[in-house]
Amino acid sequence: MIKVYVSRFNRETDTEPHLECYEIEKTPYMKVLDALQAINDKYDADISFRSSCRAGQCGSCGILFKGNGALACQKEISDGAIIEPLKFPIIKDLIVDKSSIEAKVKDLELSLQCDHKNELDNTITKEETKDTKKVRSCIECYSCLSTCPVVNIATEEFGGPYLMRYIDKFETDPRESFDRLKEALDEGLYNCTSCGKCLAVCPKNINTFGDAIEKMRAIAVANGSGPLPEHVQFKENILENGRSIKTDKASFIEEAENYTGSKVAFFTGCMVDYKFPEIGHKLVKILKENGIDIDVPEGQVCCGSPLLRTGQTDIVQELVDKNKEVFKDYDTVITICSGCGATLKNNHPEYGSKLNVMDISEFLVDKLDANKLKEVDMTVTYHDPCHLGRGQGIKDAPREIIEMIPGVEFNEMLYPCQCCGAGGGIKSGKPEIALDLSKSKAEMIKDTGADAVVTICPFCELNLQDGLNAIGCENIKSMHILELLDKAYE
Repeated sequence: MIKVYVSRFNRETDTEPHLECYEIEKTPYMKVLDALQAINDKYDADISFRSSCRAGQCGSCGILFKGNGALACQKEISDGAIIEPLKFPIIKDLIVDKSSIEAKVKDLELSLQCDHKNELDNTITKEETKDTKKVRSCIECYSCLSTCPVVNIATEEFGGPYLMRYIDKFETDPRESFDRLKEALDEGLYNCTSCGKCLAVCPKNINTFGDAIEKMRAIAVANGSGPLPEHVQFKENILENGRSIKTDKASFIEEAENYTGSKVAFFTGCMVDYKFPEIGHKLVKILKENGIDIDVPEGQVCCGSPLLRTGQTDIVQELVDKNKEVFKDYDTVITICSGCGATLKNNHPEYGSKLNVMDISEFLVDKLDANKLKEVDMTVTYHDPCHLGRGQGIKDAPREIIEMIPGVEFNEMLYPCQCCGAGGGIKSGKPEIALDLSKSKAEMIKDTGADAVVTICPFCELNLQDGLNAIGCENIKSMHILELLDKAYE
């Protein structure tokens, strides 16, 4: 038997939705849709919900499952599951009124505008249609829209992944004669954090950020309508010194002790090299404690992530080629920034470079000598960086490392994978969105009673601390996992 919590709401009797608990017998491969039907049959509960095809094709049974958008016919039920309606006005129970987004689409007049004579005269190739085909399989379940952190948390308006995908479908269609880019800009093209949550919940695996938003940002840069003024500095800094940021500190690479015979290299990234060199030094110390020598090769440059995320792609190939040459003779390349790791793993192969890249948590998890770890009297929680949890599929290794440290009490927060707002150029270009999201995350951190929130991304570390400070929790510290490990080696 399992317990299932379902959101109930009846306009005639309720002022707001509330959860009701039902106990049912779980059958093999039971889906949420099956569970709802079983509850109605057992309790005569009369829960209202939409369903049609039961095959993940129509999108009508979209719901929130444990806070994330999903199809009730696809998501397997589990004990303690919470089933809620999508984030639209509720008609009854799990049935919502989607007329607002439907009206928005109607107002945008998103239909193909083309010269039919030219369409007949010219043959369209598969190569010309590959971009538009990537975003055409949407079934309008609105899971992405109900899960997007910017849409649901930030005060600044954003059309969201559904509309961005819809607009891009026409913008990248070779038959389209109307310029759709202004519509994308008006709907907040630069308000996306690149968190990847829309892809994670999409039943059709549409990569809205990578295949729609990034593409349109690149088009905006090409025609002069982008990027945001704050993003221009990224490229100028890289052209000047190979790094996306400036510093008044000594470069970590210049100070680092190298082991040129080592086959393990450290890709520092811009933030560690210029802004947080102390984290780099802690890495070297911790690896030494575990008998691992590491090389910090000179000549490495920005991975190109800030440029890719903001559409400034014209010099990315040059950056990839430089890093490929620098790291070509190493067996393993370690990163301690989730954004760098995801870019090296996911984007660089498209530019002809495929290094054996490992996040520090996946590299260390089976190499740490637990007998050397001293007790650390702290309560901590963990924030999953979007570009690590979703971008690289790494969630367990950091938690396993934290739980190895004697004395540390680990409390999971409500939604550890919810974006903190630091990515996608948001921190610099739309700081108000970054702060809205970081404050939301800070409230979850506060609720755990933790002394510190641990993460593996300098951008997240910085933005989470801003959020904690903004809600009056300066006493809770945001720290890199290497800082926590360093305490265990003091």
